[in-house]
Amino acid sequence: MTQREEEIASTMPADLDALPRLRGFRLRGMEMTRLETFIDAAFAFAISMLVIAAQQIPDNIQALLAAFKNVPTFICSIAVLGIYWRGHWLWNRRYGLEDGVSILISWTMIVTMLIFIYPLKAIFGAMWNLLSNGQVGQPFSLHTTESQARTIFAIYALGLIAISAEILLLNLRAWQLREPLRLNPRERFMTRGELTGWSIPVSVGIVSLVLSFTLQIEQIAWCGWIYFLMAILVRVHRFLHKRRLAAVGPKTDGARRRANKTTGRSTTGPRRRRQRSEIRGRRSKPANPRESRSRERSLRGI
Repeated sequence: MTQREEEIASTMPADLDALPRLRGFRLRGMEMTRLETFIDAAFAFAISMLVIAAQQIPDNIQALLAAFKNVPTFICSIAVLGIYWRGHWLWNRRYGLEDGVSILISWTMIVTMLIFIYPLKAIFGAMWNLLSNGQVGQPFSLHTTESQARTIFAIYALGLIAISAEILLLNLRAWQLREPLRLNPRERFMTRGELTGWSIPVSVGIVSLVLSFTLQIEQIAWCGWIYFLMAILVRVHRFLHKRRLAAVGPKTDGARRRANKTTGRSTTGPRRRRQRSEIRGRRSKPANPRESRSRERSLRGI
């Protein structure tokens, strides 16, 4: 171990099995850190920038109704930000890391998120305007050129790729520190699941980025519709991950030993019973017919 890894290992409690668990994962970061507090404040600030009324508080019925046209855009934008907030929250609760690399990645995520909200709101506004035939949302300007339309989709794809890759890098950092964190087999499998899970939005964002420069302008909307593919891919990944996770086992070795002590069972008891049953089965197994015939012949000769 390096010096930094030894410092991280020294912060871990002696009995990790005594920690609270979330889906079988021992939570090493239950205490609120300054980094997590700042991340929460940054997400709150980003949400406040997604106000329903773009300019000011409505002071008449017409302005109020016009402001409510942005409600679907506001809800979808909040949902996307909530996914990334939960990703960082889950990472912080599971690993409790606050080393230099994790802080740098988290600060980069804050900067990316505050830039990402502008194309996020524009894309969702145009989507709802198209779906509702102009009833809700905000369309692109009538003077938007082909290059500008490609640019807005490319910027959105770059923002999605960046913020998803930053969550992926945080989990990769935890995987690199799996030894000082003393991750058990189940926790290591769940960490690998986070890595593969966050690679899905990164991959879809790369595909959308490529399409924004290669599609015809009449088909440029597919750069946005392709993101709905993540709803299918994420569900398939979650289903396969749960099936494989069930084979890993819900309990750690330490928890299994404590359970055996409380119930008065021994871990070697079942093993001994199986060995005894195998021995009895061998004794009760009928002899080979050829061996019995040779014995009879030898007896007759005597």
